[in-house]
Amino acid sequence: MNALITAYLERERKPRLEYVAKLAPAVEEALTSGGFTVEGRLPLMICTPGLEQLLPVPLGIELIVAVSDADMLATVTVQNEVYGDSTPSSEDVKSLQTSIAAGGIAVLARVAATGVDAGRAASRRVAVGAGVCSVPANQTTEIAGIGVRVPFRRRGVAGALTTRLVREAFDAGVTMAFLMAAHEEERRIYTRAGFSTIGEILHISLPHPQ
Repeated sequence: MNALITAYLERERKPRLEYVAKLAPAVEEALTSGGFTVEGRLPLMICTPGLEQLLPVPLGIELIVAVSDADMLATVTVQNEVYGDSTPSSEDVKSLQTSIAAGGIAVLARVAATGVDAGRAASRRVAVGAGVCSVPANQTTEIAGIGVRVPFRRRGVAGALTTRLVREAFDAGVTMAFLMAAHEEERRIYTRAGFSTIGEILHISLPHPQ
């Protein structure tokens, strides 16, 4: 365990693990005896092709796959805002660019331009939410970072983002998408999108590493 903690500290990282507890039942007790604290037990949910449910995109909102630098900046800006992180840096954008170049996917939700002012509105469309798929491994991807800005919540944006990400992943050859639900409301959204719970992920960390 000391080697594990040292490896984190050498990289200036907080010692923290996320893993399927039932696959290593003895690890939790060893970690907690060493000072680690359980942060949460989140449901592990999966979806496979044919089980996805395509939830509708809310009126006035459009979803796009982030391709341009501006799209990627908007994606990380929304995610950082929603999750309480700092203003995104060039490194945040570069990290997303690297992921997408390797096969990852990012989907951005924004206010759609409509009516006679569509041309002008296109340059100032407001980003309202975003989500990503990790780089696939063994035809499996994690859907993560789904977030919606406060003024646009409870309209169905998160569900629409989830199903669009699933569709894009399956179209790219993924055969299993998984995610974790942070709370019951998220779990309900993901269930409607076609995900089912198969277990739980233990989140555990060392609060005050020496």
